[in-house]
Amino acid sequence: MTAKKTAIVTGSTSGIGLAIANALAAEGCNIVVNSFSNRTEDHEIAEKIASDHKVKAIYIEADMSDPGACRALVAKAAENFGSVDILVNNAGIQHVAAIEDFPIEKWDSIIAINLSSSFHTIAAAIPFMKEQGWGRIVNIASVHGLVASPFKSAYVSAKHGIVGLTKTVALEVATFGITCNAICPGYVLTPLVEAQIPDQMKVHKMDRETVVREVMLEKQPTKEFVTVGQIGAATVFLCSDAAAQINGTQLSIDGGWAAG
Repeated sequence: MTAKKTAIVTGSTSGIGLAIANALAAEGCNIVVNSFSNRTEDHEIAEKIASDHKVKAIYIEADMSDPGACRALVAKAAENFGSVDILVNNAGIQHVAAIEDFPIEKWDSIIAINLSSSFHTIAAAIPFMKEQGWGRIVNIASVHGLVASPFKSAYVSAKHGIVGLTKTVALEVATFGITCNAICPGYVLTPLVEAQIPDQMKVHKMDRETVVREVMLEKQPTKEFVTVGQIGAATVFLCSDAAAQINGTQLSIDGGWAAG
C-alpha cells in the first residue's frame, strides 16, 4: 500500500502533523518531517520516527509563508529519497479578531501559511508524481472549510480556499494515477488545545467536563474531541490503494458539526 513510499508532512513536529507522520511511517513510508524552527528537538523527532517504525525519516526546515521555501522543501525531499509519493499539507496558524480589527499582517500570514503554501508544495510535487504515475495529496483543511464561525475571517477564507484548491487539483491530475483530497477536522484534542482548557475553565467558571462540552465542543454534536490518531488513520486510508477512486472529496471528521 504505502510501503516504500516517501511522504512529506508539513507542520509535523507536533499535534495532527506528527500523528500523521507516525501513522504513515507505521505503514512503511519514509517520512519528511517539517517545521520552520530547525531545533535540535525537531531533528530528534525525525530520528524517533525512524527508530520506532524502522523507516528513513529526516527533518527539513521550511518557512511555509515563503513560496520559495515551500517549493525547496519538495525538491530537497526528492533529492534525499529519489521521489515524492505522498504530500500532506498540514501546516497552519490561527488568529481570532473582529474583521474590522483584524491585523493586516495576520491576514497575510494566515493566507500564506494555510492556503498559499499548499499551492506551492502541490505545484512542486506533481511533476514527480506524474513521472512515476502515482501520487497522493492530502490537504488538512478544517470544518471551517465547509462552514464559518465569527471572528475567524482569515482562517475560514483560507480553509474554504483549500477545499477549492483540492477540487481543482483533483480534476487536473485524475488521469495520472494521482488523487487529491481534503480532510476537514472539527475540534481536535492536540497538546495546544489541551493547554487551553484550564484557561477556559477559569474564564467561564466551569469544571473541565462542562467547559469542554458546553464551550469548546458547543458545535460538535458528539461532544467528543476528534483525536489526532483518527486524523492519522484517515490519512493512511486516503493514501491507500482502496482509496484510488476517492478524488476531490472533503472528508469531514467533525462529530457531525458540518451536518448541522
